[in-house]
Amino acid sequence: MTVVTDAPSSSAPAPRLRVLVYSSDSSVRQQVILALGRRPHPDLPEVEYIEVATEPVVIQNMDAGHVALAILDGEAVPAGGMGIAKQLKDEIFRCPPLLVLTGRPSDAWLATWSRADAAVPHPIDPIQLGESVVGLLRSRVPAQQ
Repeated sequence: MTVVTDAPSSSAPAPRLRVLVYSSDSSVRQQVILALGRRPHPDLPEVEYIEVATEPVVIQNMDAGHVALAILDGEAVPAGGMGIAKQLKDEIFRCPPLLVLTGRPSDAWLATWSRADAAVPHPIDPIQLGESVVGLLRSRVPAQQ
């Protein structure tokens, strides 16, 4: 007797959303990752983080097309996240959503100039960051029936 089920195989890996986190400061990258956790919202798949410390590696990862969201530190040196955001929006067709970490709340206008999809100021507020990230990631996940 053969039993057939519609249940997915438990050996198949669950889909993950790749989130690129760029900052020249490793403590900022860790703050972002700790604030969001492995699953920023129960309705979303798990997140896999790609930590990046340099602009060329950001560009390389974004060109590869496997990133669902990029979080870019506007205070990074020598290449700030806002300049990188503008470049990505100008150069990548259907660029994934970009969130810029600004130096202070009043820098939100600069994030608008960079064409970032969202901005969160330093110091990082985990609630505000989480809400922004969840909103941006929802646009990358097919609707569940």
